[in-house]
Amino acid sequence: MFRKFWIAIFLYSVTVFSQSKDPDEILDNVIKAFEEIEDYVVNVNIKVDVAFLKIPEANAKIYFKQPDKVHMESEGFALLPKQGMNFSPTGFLKTDYTAFYNKEIELNGIEVSVIKIIPLDESSDVILSTFWIDQSKNRIMKVESSRRPSGTFSIDLTYPENKPDFLLPASMIFTFDIEDMHFPTGITGDSNSEDNDEKEKEEKEKTGKVFVNYSNYKINQGLSDDLFVDEKE
Repeated sequence: MFRKFWIAIFLYSVTVFSQSKDPDEILDNVIKAFEEIEDYVVNVNIKVDVAFLKIPEANAKIYFKQPDKVHMESEGFALLPKQGMNFSPTGFLKTDYTAFYNKEIELNGIEVSVIKIIPLDESSDVILSTFWIDQSKNRIMKVESSRRPSGTFSIDLTYPENKPDFLLPASMIFTFDIEDMHFPTGITGDSNSEDNDEKEKEEKEKTGKVFVNYSNYKINQGLSDDLFVDEKE
């Protein structure tokens, strides 16, 4: 009994301490794992939480094909930032960059490696991005990115509990600074309210959130390129 106990401890220690601290290797492993998914189709439910916006809950279908083709069919308007619509690690790592291993921490009960990347191209809209990566699954658990001119946003991801090795998220929370976002004209709600308490409440609301739930994934369906022909960058 004790022998089995110490074997278990030994195996756990090997697993924990054998994790790489090479940031490029960690990111490469994430990309290689995701590249096994040639394409996918998924239903999404989208909820927007911004103090001064009244946007109805929306449903959509997202089509993705490697390396970066995306098509979205939506029932009405959905305020979903483009960088959050397509979940693909390569979407954040398309240009040359320098990566740094920062530390290892526990995030929502999971041991993750924190990696920071800085683009080498001075004209890039990305200033700095930070990734929280579960090396045991090669999955991104969280992303925080500072960009010009949209400011800083973060993406928190969860994965299906009944599919421990699944690489695509079950849900996502996209959090952004309201002051740095540029909203389309005409959707900013009633900004002339005489309710001072309401105005004070709105002033305190500094962040907005987009909640996305994914369901009914269909992977490697052999999607035609024709589906993406009219998509704009």
